[in-house]
Amino acid sequence: MGVIERARELRKVIETNAAEMNDESAYGAMELFALWDGRGISYTAGIRLRHRGKLYKVLQTHVSQEDWAPDVAQSLFAEILPGQEGTETGVWKQPDSTNPYMAGDRVHYPKEDGPVYESIIDNNVWSPTDYPEGWKVV
Repeated sequence: MGVIERARELRKVIETNAAEMNDESAYGAMELFALWDGRGISYTAGIRLRHRGKLYKVLQTHVSQEDWAPDVAQSLFAEILPGQEGTETGVWKQPDSTNPYMAGDRVHYPKEDGPVYESIIDNNVWSPTDYPEGWKVV
């Protein structure tokens, strides 16, 4: 077996094992996840993919199409945001209904050197300014 064939085999093993990671570990090791491909690939709900430097979770099992990219098709993908589910504290980003902040998630707001806020409610899609009752400064 050649080096390239062996590398392909090992890549499959890596991707299989990476699927068991929690979001915190996955976010810190994005390179372990496959790049999104819009050429008729079957994606199963729950797997993670990379697209344009971001990590996404597949929400619905589907066959990919070029115009269903993760950053466009919010019904099919949810971006894993910094600060969610134990990932590193990142800068607050407006979530969609598919990836809200949950109680315990932490973010800097309004920018990277801003104070750290912790969501005190689940399904929080509001900024600390828009809904201060949903956040506490930590």
